[in-house]
Amino acid sequence: MRKKIVAGNWKMNLTLAQGEQLINDILQAGLKLEEGQEVVIATPFPYLLKAKALLKNYPGFYVAAQNCHSEKSGAFTGEVAAEMLQSIGVDYVILGHSERREYFQESNEMLARKIDQALANGIKPIFCCGEPLAIRQAESQNDYVAAQLAESLYHLTAEQFSQVVIAYEPIWAIGTGLTASAAQAQDMHAFIRSQIANKFGREAALHTTILYGGSAKPGNAAELFASPDVDGGLIGGASLVAADFVSIVTKLS
Repeated sequence: MRKKIVAGNWKMNLTLAQGEQLINDILQAGLKLEEGQEVVIATPFPYLLKAKALLKNYPGFYVAAQNCHSEKSGAFTGEVAAEMLQSIGVDYVILGHSERREYFQESNEMLARKIDQALANGIKPIFCCGEPLAIRQAESQNDYVAAQLAESLYHLTAEQFSQVVIAYEPIWAIGTGLTASAAQAQDMHAFIRSQIANKFGREAALHTTILYGGSAKPGNAAELFASPDVDGGLIGGASLVAADFVSIVTKLS
C-alpha cells in the first residue's frame, strides 16, 4: 500500500506567529489519519524548528523544507544545505517546484544534485514535475514530463528512488484558479507511473506516491483524490487557511 499524503506548501507567506496559529488551528481540528496517511507542512526556513516542535506529538504529521542547495556546503551565502535540514529533524524537502524552476532557473541537472543531497541526509524529496500551458496546448506534455523524470531521477538506484515522492504540477493551473480536470490529472499520473515502471519496475511504480499539485481545494479534492493514480495533493493557497486545508485532508481515501 502506498502512502496517501496531503502536503501544504506555505511558500513565502505568514509571520512566525501566524504560522504557529495556523498549525495549532489544524491540530485542534482533530484530524483522524488512517494508516498510511500523512500530513506534511512545508514552512519557510525560519519556522521549521517551531513547526517540528508543534507537530512532534502528532503521529502522521511531518515537516518539509521548500528547497535545499545542490552542494553539501561551501561559500553559498544565503543558501541552506540538506545536512543543515537533517540536523534539525526535517522529514521532507520540496524540490523542483515550478516557481523555483522559473524564477531561479533550476535545471533538471541541478535538481538531480539536490535530490542526491536530500537522500544522502535521509530527507525524502517531494519532486515536482509538470508542463506549462504552451506545452499542454502543443499536446507534448508527456514528453516534457518524461524528460524531467529521466534527467533528475533516473540516476538513482531502486532503493534510493523508493524514498522519493512525485508531485505533478500542471503549471498552467497554479495560482490561476484553473484546475486540471480529474481525468487530465489521472491521465498524467498514470503516465508518470508507467514511466517509473519502465525504469524501476512495476513494484516500484505501484508503491510510488504521486501527488497532484495544481490548485486543489476543498471543492475538487474529493474527485481528484478518487482517481486511482492520484495519492493526495501538494497544496498551495488553500494550505494557508486551516479550515480549507483540514477539509482537503479529510478527502484522502
